[in-house]
Amino acid sequence: MIRYDIVLYAGEQERFVETLRELGLVDITTTGWEPSEVDRTVLAEIEARTKAVEFLSAFAKSKAFNANAMPYASGEEAYESYTAARDDRQQFQQEEARLRKLADDVAPWGKFSAKDIDGLASRGVNVRLFVAQSAAFDRFVSEAVEDVTISEIARTQSGVYFAVVTVGDVQYIVDGQEVRLPDMDSAQLCAKADELVARDEALNEVFSRAALSTALIASESGKLKEQLQGLKVGATAQREADGSLILLEGWAEAETADRVDALLKEYPYLVYERRDAKLEDDAPVKLKNNKFARLFELIGAMYALPKYGTMDLTGIFGVFYMLFFAICLCDAGYGLVLLMVGLYLLKTGGKGMRQAACLSIVCATATVLFGFYANSFFGLTISDYLPIHKDALLDFQNEFFGIALALGIFQILVGLAINIWMKAKLFGITSTFGTLGWFIILLTGVAAAGLPMMGMEIPGFTTSSPVFYGMMGVGALLMLVLNNVKRNPIINIGSGLWDAYNNVTGLLSDVLSYIRLFAIGLSGGVLAQVFNSLAKGLSGLDGIAPDAAWTAYIGPVIGAAVILIIGHAINLFMSAISSFVHPMRLTFVEFYKNAGFEMSQRSFDPIRKINE
Repeated sequence: MIRYDIVLYAGEQERFVETLRELGLVDITTTGWEPSEVDRTVLAEIEARTKAVEFLSAFAKSKAFNANAMPYASGEEAYESYTAARDDRQQFQQEEARLRKLADDVAPWGKFSAKDIDGLASRGVNVRLFVAQSAAFDRFVSEAVEDVTISEIARTQSGVYFAVVTVGDVQYIVDGQEVRLPDMDSAQLCAKADELVARDEALNEVFSRAALSTALIASESGKLKEQLQGLKVGATAQREADGSLILLEGWAEAETADRVDALLKEYPYLVYERRDAKLEDDAPVKLKNNKFARLFELIGAMYALPKYGTMDLTGIFGVFYMLFFAICLCDAGYGLVLLMVGLYLLKTGGKGMRQAACLSIVCATATVLFGFYANSFFGLTISDYLPIHKDALLDFQNEFFGIALALGIFQILVGLAINIWMKAKLFGITSTFGTLGWFIILLTGVAAAGLPMMGMEIPGFTTSSPVFYGMMGVGALLMLVLNNVKRNPIINIGSGLWDAYNNVTGLLSDVLSYIRLFAIGLSGGVLAQVFNSLAKGLSGLDGIAPDAAWTAYIGPVIGAAVILIIGHAINLFMSAISSFVHPMRLTFVEFYKNAGFEMSQRSFDPIRKINE
């Protein structure tokens, strides 16, 4: 990255930002920006249009969409029409729900006219409506009172609906809930609700026109984002000379810096200074990976970007992540399902889903291969159905525990090697002595003691060989005495002992974390076998006689299929989540820590034209 310090006449700010936007190569530092009321308004407008595009994109895939509708002439007209229709739809649906509920409440009263009831009251005939429990109503009827008529209208589980009719000034106390009817009966209320449904459906034409205008709405959103860029620059720019000058900090890639230089040299009313970015600078980061590693940028971005000047670990952790995902899922059948899902998303998901779909395809392919090697296909043992000798495949349950630990140690060693290389590159080889000593001790111990446990051995290199003791001595010297060559050796020894304690305890917890690879893979495989057994047992397939007619298999086969589909779907869902999350944890906690990962939250985002 190239850093530019720019001093600009304040009156030129807006035009200068627009010039940079046309160029699209310079990232202006706006660290510390706090949105003002105006900024919040623009942000709200951007968010509203983004949600509008999301809704309309989904609406365009629904049955209510009319592809033959006429799009709007402008994005603003389309957005305003969509907003009005959205508000109307919300109002119609709320009112319809209210009318439907009211219709259900008054349905027991049947057909009535509130106007007629009021007319009777004007002539001295009072009609009051009540709801009471059956026992209470029966008591009212049995205790008949002169000049009082009690008439049952409907009887439901909730009680009896009845009317009490009196004439003149006769008073009658009823132990029940008095009801005041609305102006319309149930049928009239439902008809009114149906009118609202029709009006709501008519809004689909507005949404169809707006859906055909999403590109215009997105363009309006892009203009608002460009406006926000200028507001952020103006709010964070340092002002000097009583506000007549502003100081800006900009960044450009080294490959395009010549074009930026040409623009700044020709632009009036400014002076600038350029230099290469330094490690201590808060320089923005732009990752440059090959096609494979680029897929895993989606995973790495969930944690943080690497600090400028350090190493991008995406390509390295991507290989481990793919392998760990396959180990956790550990079934060729489940991997095949995810592979089909990834291919479907790649075909139908659009540009926004392409990276996630490709990542799914890569991880699913690794799962299919590892699941085949682990001898599992939807919980079935592959070697029982294919002419493959069982010994040629992995016995996951009995063999993988030690392999998981070995994988953990290997990834930790890779992380330490990266840490040593980066420190040597940035600060010199002497800065790595402490970490290098621990690396030598760990590598020596693994080679002398760990490899023989795995059935491998380096000739002449054992825990009792002179070479072993010599390398352990070199590692101890570097870690305990030379961990800081600029410091007193006695202080180094104390510091080294403390670091040794932390390294040993940290190594133990780090390595044990990799046991989860074995545990998650094993649990998913066991559950798959359990569902297979349940399908056979509960469906009755095991109890069918060998000489039974084929029709005897119809019911059990359907039952077994239902159990298998539901059971494996649940297991796949749970295992896929674990396979996604746990390798991520191993990457961000164990691997990043040992690799000395330093984070940066700032990505390279040049001021540019935004065409969404």
